[in-house]
Amino acid sequence: MRKTLGWLLSLVVLIGTMGAAGTTAQAATAAQPAAATDIKDQILGIPGMSLIEEKPYPGYRFFVLNYEQPVDHRQPWKGTFKQRLTLLHKDVSRPSVFFTSGYNVSTSPRRSEPTTIVDGNQVSLEYRFFTPSRPDPANWSNLDIWQAASDQHRLFTALKKIYKKNWLATGASKGGMTATYYERFYPRDMDGVVAYVAPNDVVNNEDSAYDRFFAKVGTKECRDKLNAVQREALVRREPLEAKYAVAAAENGWTFTTVGDLDKAYEAVVLDYVWAFWQYSLLADCASIPAAATASDQAIWDSIDAISGFSAYADQGLETYTPYYYQAGTQLGSPDIKLPHLKGLSRYGYQPPRNFVPRDIPMTFQPGVMADVDKWVHDNAHQMLFVYGQNDPWGAEPFRLGYGVRDSYVMIAPGANHGANVAKLMDGEKALATAKILQWAGVAPAAALADAGKAAPLAAPDAQLDQRDLEREPQLRP
Repeated sequence: MRKTLGWLLSLVVLIGTMGAAGTTAQAATAAQPAAATDIKDQILGIPGMSLIEEKPYPGYRFFVLNYEQPVDHRQPWKGTFKQRLTLLHKDVSRPSVFFTSGYNVSTSPRRSEPTTIVDGNQVSLEYRFFTPSRPDPANWSNLDIWQAASDQHRLFTALKKIYKKNWLATGASKGGMTATYYERFYPRDMDGVVAYVAPNDVVNNEDSAYDRFFAKVGTKECRDKLNAVQREALVRREPLEAKYAVAAAENGWTFTTVGDLDKAYEAVVLDYVWAFWQYSLLADCASIPAAATASDQAIWDSIDAISGFSAYADQGLETYTPYYYQAGTQLGSPDIKLPHLKGLSRYGYQPPRNFVPRDIPMTFQPGVMADVDKWVHDNAHQMLFVYGQNDPWGAEPFRLGYGVRDSYVMIAPGANHGANVAKLMDGEKALATAKILQWAGVAPAAALADAGKAAPLAAPDAQLDQRDLEREPQLRP
């Protein structure tokens, strides 16, 4: 009996010991953090997200992705399309910048200026209807600023679960417009907006601001020199159009959309003065030929270098059909007086309708830009607008009312369409940098106490931080 009791007692002790050991092991396992999921797996875990490719870059992970979006956010059950984006991943502990160009997305690693300032992650989204991010079939009525803002909102909502720190929206030109429209429709998403050189064409048929701009920009000597070349290109229309026809035949250019070679030629010539100030600096006036003594070839070369004779061929227009559609339905487009071309211009500034295939219907909606303008004027919060003094697109800028909070409009002296924070006057540059850091939630104590001590947090990188203003064909932001 004693042997039996001893055996039973030993068995109970053994079972108890094993149970305690098991409990201790489970507790130790629970106490250990799970292995961190790779960032690529986290991103691809978002429903509708798929990988196109990952490209290596020192200090970052760079992904080219597709995200499935509703064709119509108001009726999401009516089909989807794949929208291309890129993600420059630094660390989930860093803030994120939502960059938009308003056009196609670049698939090479790049940092926008705010991304460099805050040393953060960057999400770059291709604008809907720019190929390959175009629904098929394409119902063009689904291309509007609210649908595009809703693309951003939906993507942000998905990524915010991974990138939980502060977010800024940014973009230049049409990208700056896009960032502004996003803030107007989804003002609770972003912690700040930095909009560069963003046009604000509030009333489409009232463009006198552009006339005043071109009457004063630069110097009279430069203005006269540019106007003379532009005029001479129309005086010599016959021989220069003959050169254009040869170039078109050699390059396979056709002119179905704009109508004919004559209309395309004049559109290129009329872009000349605008394009000069958009992409060049006052010092570049020295390279403009003297019209009266210039050869046909010199006139041709100057127009081609600044405006680009391929611009209004079908092949040049095709990529930008979504922009011209939006210009002709919501964004508006500039029209300026050209007294120095009186008697020579046959068409004037042609409307966006002329640059969109006729099988795509267009109806202008006059109240859309006025709504955005009023909202920004009355409600801007933690928004920064940067313009270039000599940029034509800044002739109609966004303006801020008395009721706005912590928002600013700054102008870079002598700058063109490539204006940015780095080109501002020292005091404004320091303030802008400090505000961007503050809105992103990463401002050092010294910068909070003294804006003059604010500086970009990321180390310079010649490839990532390329800021060269890429010359684009056609009159567009």
